[in-house]
Amino acid sequence: MNFHHKSIKKFKLSGTIYDEAHTDRLKTEYLSLLTMQMRDSGYVPRIDIDYDFTMMYNLEKNEYNFIMSVYGVYVGPKKAQQIKAVMGFKPIYERADMYDKDMITQGD
Repeated sequence: MNFHHKSIKKFKLSGTIYDEAHTDRLKTEYLSLLTMQMRDSGYVPRIDIDYDFTMMYNLEKNEYNFIMSVYGVYVGPKKAQQIKAVMGFKPIYERADMYDKDMITQGD
């Protein structure tokens, strides 16, 4: 599968965090949630493009509003379960033997 010049799609999540002490834990959970949503849509993350996470404090409501963006490329629903991520134009597989199998298939 060729990943050169594939269109990149942004997956976005926004919400509210009420306690700043939970930010790191929630950021990890939200990143995992977005990644699962991507895979369900046939996308995998582009790990050479950093995700964005911004927070703004709302003084009136005493809460933090956040936006998280993760970037991915379409590989199809089946491949999205096999490929962990894409780095540039190279897939990173969940299991090493998947990589070897794909390389043999490409050689045909």
